[in-house]
Amino acid sequence: MDQDSINLFRDKLDQHYQWPTLYTFKFIVPKGKEQLVKDLLPNHSVSEKASREGNYTSLTFQIMAQSSQVIIDIYQKASAIAGLIAL
Repeated sequence: MDQDSINLFRDKLDQHYQWPTLYTFKFIVPKGKEQLVKDLLPNHSVSEKASREGNYTSLTFQIMAQSSQVIIDIYQKASAIAGLIAL
């Protein structure tokens, strides 16, 4: 993600949320990479659902985020996981 995209995303988050706020992350990852995503948010509960064929897992987290930067940091770390789709 380039800096302009990050700034645009930050602006959108700040327009739509008042911090702190409850924020939901939803990721889809290839089977076997679930723990990599869980390690990004180790102190938060997660809801998991396997795809019909079992090749992917949907992971949903809700966190109390203190700022838009917290959200951006998590998405940036998640982007390093091969095959991850962020919704």
